[in-house]
Amino acid sequence: MPIVSLHTDFGVTDTYVGQMKAAILRVAPTATLVDLTHGVPAQDVRAGAFLLWTAVEAFPAGSLHLAVVDPGVGSSRRAVAARSRRGDVLVGPDNGLLVPALEQLGGLDVAVELTEPAYWGPLRSRTFHGRDLFAPVVGHLASGVPIERMGARLERLEAPFQLSPPTQEDGCVVGEVVHVDTYGNLITNLPSALLPPRFRVRVGLTVVKGAPHPHYQAVHPGELLALVGSAGLLELSARDGSAASVLGAERGERVHIEPE
Repeated sequence: MPIVSLHTDFGVTDTYVGQMKAAILRVAPTATLVDLTHGVPAQDVRAGAFLLWTAVEAFPAGSLHLAVVDPGVGSSRRAVAARSRRGDVLVGPDNGLLVPALEQLGGLDVAVELTEPAYWGPLRSRTFHGRDLFAPVVGHLASGVPIERMGARLERLEAPFQLSPPTQEDGCVVGEVVHVDTYGNLITNLPSALLPPRFRVRVGLTVVKGAPHPHYQAVHPGELLALVGSAGLLELSARDGSAASVLGAERGERVHIEPE
């Protein structure tokens, strides 16, 4: 039985995550459930898509990923399941949340709209598709039911946005902060392949020299550094502190790369 990851903006104060897990286990009681995160900012589909994109490649091929960041729940937005070319299956709302992760896993192989009620749960609320529609479908998929039985075939998924690509300005690479993690590290959209061998990073009026740094303790306590993090993207950090606090920066902040 494949691993099932769960990725939501539900938080951990309410019982929503537990109810969703129960709906999966009701169908597939031996499923292995992995909490990816339930701390996606509320209704922030773009942030959810980025975090899912950073994580799916770490799972074994053929894993299942249930992702629910769904401000359009109960509306005309489609509920979908999509298999990547690597063999992983992602289930969630068709609002752009799944698309970057699918691309990370080799692209879309098969997608269906979840129109077959035989694979939904016994509860049918319009406001909690995570429990009543997506989770039961994932349970059936984990139990070996083919994705093609879940509903009508789709040629493509909706892609209302894409993760922001870097640009070029005056011969320099320019990116932006796309995520601030729990440590206050500023994770950018700049992959290592676009970075010069040695460079400095300009954020507002602040310049971080001597990049890329090899690790988080390569500078004195409190000083800023820039390194390529676990997602293969440049991030700005502060030793023993928060770069977000030091710089007063947040998502969307522009980041300039200047060769040294």
